[in-house]
Amino acid sequence: MQDLSKYSLTQLRALEVQVIEELKTRHYLGISKAREQILHIAQSAGLSVDQLLSTKVPKTKTAKGGTVEAKYRNPADPSQQWTGRGRQPAWVKAWVASGKSMDEAKA
Repeated sequence: MQDLSKYSLTQLRALEVQVIEELKTRHYLGISKAREQILHIAQSAGLSVDQLLSTKVPKTKTAKGGTVEAKYRNPADPSQQWTGRGRQPAWVKAWVASGKSMDEAKA
């Protein structure tokens, strides 16, 4: 590492400009090299540039489709149920606020 304390202010500013320019150059060279590598990998995989840049992702089938089974039921009104996911329904909030445990409402 150089001892910068011996440099004048003018010399330091000139050095700063050189450092900034070199950082920009290396940054853009890095991007260019990465782009070339990505395109090479895509071509090796048989993909065109358009396919590579496409934002469409093919849909895959999930292992299990459908709804989630209810985990909790309102003891006062069994038609009210909750899976335990997402926002709590009003009856769950009221149930918990009254000091009751959710274990008592398990389906």
